[in-house]
Amino acid sequence: MTRRTIIGIIFIVAALLKLADMWGVFHLNWDHSWTQYFGPLLLLYIGAELVIYGFNHNPSQWLHRPVPQGEDGKRICCAVRLGADEYVYQGETFHGARLDAFCGGLRLDLCNAVISEDEEIDIHTFLGGVELLVPNNVNVIVKSHSFIGGVSDETGKCIDQGARTLHITASNFLGGVTVKG
Repeated sequence: MTRRTIIGIIFIVAALLKLADMWGVFHLNWDHSWTQYFGPLLLLYIGAELVIYGFNHNPSQWLHRPVPQGEDGKRICCAVRLGADEYVYQGETFHGARLDAFCGGLRLDLCNAVISEDEEIDIHTFLGGVELLVPNNVNVIVKSHSFIGGVSDETGKCIDQGARTLHITASNFLGGVTVKG
């Protein structure tokens, strides 16, 4: 773990301790000024950003994994907890995915995938991040349901009306998704 990741985890723990104090789980004798509400949210945000930044900008932490097969032989399910995984398609056919990131990062590279029909990608993050690399010859439609998080769609809009479409649905809680083309 990098120093930045450790500092991020310390911020997250401090925020959770403050929330526990506010909810009466135990008493820490912290003052009850305006920071009572703003402080924990700020600490959680900064902590999550430090953890996600550490994983996204240090490629040596990413574990390169083979592309998993789903139970039906098509749709894949990838989950990461307290770490970072990378899945790269090298000419395989893509049939949709469910991606879960809990306190970690996940990267899915579809640049060389064969996308023969419209597909769906469901993404769920909690204190984590997902980076999705898509080919330039597909349309991307993003729907986001986020709480203190968000989705960044950095794809160029595909003009071809006959191009396949990736429907991305992202649910983020203190996490984020980046879609790059």
